Amino acid sequence: MTDAGRHPRITIHTLSEVVDVKGNVGSFDVKIVKKARYVDEKACTACGECAKVCPVVRPDEFNMGLSSRHAIYSPFPQAVPSAYVLNSGECLGNNPVVCSKCQDACEKKCIDFHMSDETISERVGTIVVATGLTPHDPRALDEYGYTRFENVLTSLEFERLVNAGGPTQGHLVRPSDRKRPRSVGFVQCVGSRSARRGKSYCSNICCMNTIKSTLVLKEHYPDMDIKVFYIDIRAFGKGFEDLYTRSRRTGVHYVRGLPGQVEQLADGRLRVAVENTAGQSLDFYDLDMLVLAVGIEPAAGTHKLQEMMGLQLSSDGFFLEAHPKLQPVDAATRGVFYAGCAEGPKDIKESVTQASAAAVRAIRLMQSSQIRAEAITSEVITEQCKACGKCAEVCPYNAITVDPKKKIPAKIITAACTGCGTCAAECPFGAIVMNHFTDRQIYDQIDALLDERPSDKILTFACNWCSYAGADYAGVSRLQYPPNARLIRTMCSGRVDEDFIWYAFKKGVPIVLVSGCHIGDCHYIDANHWTAKRVDRVRKKMEKRGLRPERLQLEWISAAEGILFAEVMTRMEQLRQSVSEKEIAETIALLS
Repeated sequence: MTDAGRHPRITIHTLSEVVDVKGNVGSFDVKIVKKARYVDEKACTACGECAKVCPVVRPDEFNMGLSSRHAIYSPFPQAVPSAYVLNSGECLGNNPVVCSKCQDACEKKCIDFHMSDETISERVGTIVVATGLTPHDPRALDEYGYTRFENVLTSLEFERLVNAGGPTQGHLVRPSDRKRPRSVGFVQCVGSRSARRGKSYCSNICCMNTIKSTLVLKEHYPDMDIKVFYIDIRAFGKGFEDLYTRSRRTGVHYVRGLPGQVEQLADGRLRVAVENTAGQSLDFYDLDMLVLAVGIEPAAGTHKLQEMMGLQLSSDGFFLEAHPKLQPVDAATRGVFYAGCAEGPKDIKESVTQASAAAVRAIRLMQSSQIRAEAITSEVITEQCKACGKCAEVCPYNAITVDPKKKIPAKIITAACTGCGTCAAECPFGAIVMNHFTDRQIYDQIDALLDERPSDKILTFACNWCSYAGADYAGVSRLQYPPNARLIRTMCSGRVDEDFIWYAFKKGVPIVLVSGCHIGDCHYIDANHWTAKRVDRVRKKMEKRGLRPERLQLEWISAAEGILFAEVMTRMEQLRQSVSEKEIAETIALLS
């Protein structure tokens, strides 16, 4: 971080928050609010004289509250910039009657109580999202007694205790009596791998962090009794299994089972009740200290940033990459990349690897004077646009600008448009043309597919990335399903216009199937949400017109679900057989 701070082409904004991001790849406008530091960071030499005279004492966040700091302090050793910061919410003020001791003690006159927050605007070509993580709060798991018992710590608090730069200079002591513990227990998967007790996913780092901690303790205190309570040990990285074996050889006792209850004894020790799943017994262990290996959760500002930048989240709440194999560091929004735990739980090695990949991907874009855009994009017919703003509302990439109040026609930023076609499907005035998937082209496909014996066919609109690929997978897997399905490929199910559905029914087709990516897995962030709303809207209109809404089906099929595609087509054929020729004729007469 120090090297980055010294680099002439790198600007580090500390105590800052991104509050708005607009634009597209190559031209992002980022608004940043830089919080008032109340200390001139260029003049401050971090001598510490101000902190010595400050009367305000608060828990030190860097040491997890295990030590204290003053209202004016250095956030952590080797902080960049190397300057103190004043917490205005904790300071007693600049009234001489109250306190201004820090200002008086500063020989450089670096402290300025009149500083205010500053708004900074930056134009950038690419963005790397590296929001970090939030450790799980174990207070909800009351059975472990965290905060009720002083000697129950989290893994982060334990790390600060055994760190040479921590509050105890690396000497492990019990918080209750500041004596060295003779026995320590580690509880794994606290807040992980359990939907009822935290998050369902594995936090990746907990097992190896505990194994490392046991090796550190055994190195310094060979006689210490150490127990690890676990579900299973996931040591899948290079050399990780060797570390696990070394830990066991040093005498660390691994107990397969998680504690169900922790109680404090009269002498301050902790009695832990554990269901030993390997020995099929209920065991009790008396320990001097218990360490909770807390899991990883998404950073606090993840949802705010996701809404601001039009990004996509996974079911676990982390940012979702464009493709897990082919584009593991790319966001669906072009020009945005991920690094570290923003995209999922990672250890240091994985974070460094992904950060390097994100940097290379960003450089690859920025080294070109021009950016190539996909030909499958939308265009606005200005003469037909009524500036209603519906297209801008449904665009998942904020690629459309329109001012309904001033009646300024919509404008599509080609570099930001990815060609889902949702805007064209939702436009009530037909003012948007989807290149390579125009209305005329899709109508012609419907005419061609339903030219002969339309009542024997099932018309299917299939999204390019998932359901069409699922159909292809079913074919190469030689799965058997009714051969009368007729597919029309669209880039996204969001491209399927209401009028396409009505036109197909008018041509005499008994069943129309709209299929796309599963909710949450859409290649175009959330475009399939509008598909679901549109299909629901058409079904209600069908019911009002006396048509069976079951004749319009919506299915989510992924590229790997060839079997599901075959099953859906079999079910569609059964449904098609329930539609009589008379019902089809009445539908044609009603819509003609």
